[in-house]
Amino acid sequence: MLELSAQSYMEKGVMLEPFVHQVGGHSCVLRFGDQTICKPLIPREHQFYKSLPAAMRRFTPQYRGVVSVSFEEDHEGNLCLFAYPLRSDPTDLENKDPSTDNEPKTKIVKLSKKMTSSLIVDSENYKDDHRPSCKDKEKSVHKLQEEVELDWLQQAEVLHYRLECTHTNATPQLKHNPWSLKCHQQHLQRMKENAKHRNQYKFILLENLTWRHTVPCVLDLKMGTRQHGDDASEEKKAMQIRKCQQSTSASIGVRLCGMQVYQPDTGQLMFMNKYHGRKLTLSSFKEALFQFFYSGRRLRHELLSPVLRRLCDMKTTIEDCESYRFFSSSLLIIYDGAHGMQMHRRVEDGLSEKEEDNDEEVHVQNEVEEYEEAEAGALSFASTETSSTSHNVDVDVRMIDFAHTTCKHYGEDSVVHEGQDSGYIFGLQNLITIISELEDHSTNQD
Repeated sequence: MLELSAQSYMEKGVMLEPFVHQVGGHSCVLRFGDQTICKPLIPREHQFYKSLPAAMRRFTPQYRGVVSVSFEEDHEGNLCLFAYPLRSDPTDLENKDPSTDNEPKTKIVKLSKKMTSSLIVDSENYKDDHRPSCKDKEKSVHKLQEEVELDWLQQAEVLHYRLECTHTNATPQLKHNPWSLKCHQQHLQRMKENAKHRNQYKFILLENLTWRHTVPCVLDLKMGTRQHGDDASEEKKAMQIRKCQQSTSASIGVRLCGMQVYQPDTGQLMFMNKYHGRKLTLSSFKEALFQFFYSGRRLRHELLSPVLRRLCDMKTTIEDCESYRFFSSSLLIIYDGAHGMQMHRRVEDGLSEKEEDNDEEVHVQNEVEEYEEAEAGALSFASTETSSTSHNVDVDVRMIDFAHTTCKHYGEDSVVHEGQDSGYIFGLQNLITIISELEDHSTNQD
């Protein structure tokens, strides 16, 4: 059976779908399988993953090889992307067993252009003049109404998405994410425009950091006081410097680049995109962090200590990375909002706060044990270490996006930096301070 699946992968390819938990960045991230995502190969980022120091591996997604991606157009004009092994280097997939983590080409799920009415724009953060006018709609006669609605929603900086269950007591699933759909459509459009010249692209395979979560809550933070790479044009350099100066990047070395967080009291996911993140002051940045860890009823204080330990360990490791510069890289903080959903249901069922706290401890421990059992018996990649294995709560903190990373080992670079990445470390220290303040506030409230 495994040989047949592997043969199917080699011959028919794997259907790639939008990765619905992408909350930031402009590169198109696609779902290769339950535990693996893929994104366009950028040589510098590929070099980083293949040569990163061993001490950093626990803080980055696991690298899983390279695939060749091409697109096909169906009779309705929809573009479908498929991944195939690299013919020039069949070993480049390394330890990838396709039978354990992909969807066969026969299961084709096309990108839907329809958005349901469950997307709600936050009226306090969205101006009425962004809504398409009647005149604009008349100019878009050739578009479906759903496409017009999608274009409008993708401009919203803060919005809410109501998760709906297919049947009673089922855990709701996220089907659409305006930011990931926007990135996906833009990438498809570029590929279509270049179709006459090229129809094969290299993508790297990386660990899907959200795969074990039912309702992933994801915070994407752009780290450091400098975002432009050494190879940036003067125009790009000036633009990136301006973005840093006009945001919290300059003042604290970190800014919000994207966020999705589940609010069990309303049954909604709240999204914030990078445009909203750039407008945040220090005060409103702190408020956004509070919102990320807030369930709608209480601050999820059990997440704060594991995140802080992880950030402190990461800071120590990066301080030892001589000459590395992680320009324009991001930090992800991820936890499962489904736990808050179950807590909310138990409160609705009449549990006292004391009973709720006791039930929470048992529930968290059970989650850890179930996850460890699943890991031990799974036919999959070896998992990288997460904070959950050590501290009884499933929250993860990872570095991502290394397209502009440099170090002295990259021989072709014209600029060689010495010492630590002080801008990144500055951002980490400030993030540690802010989350510590949240933890202190939570302790005082208790």
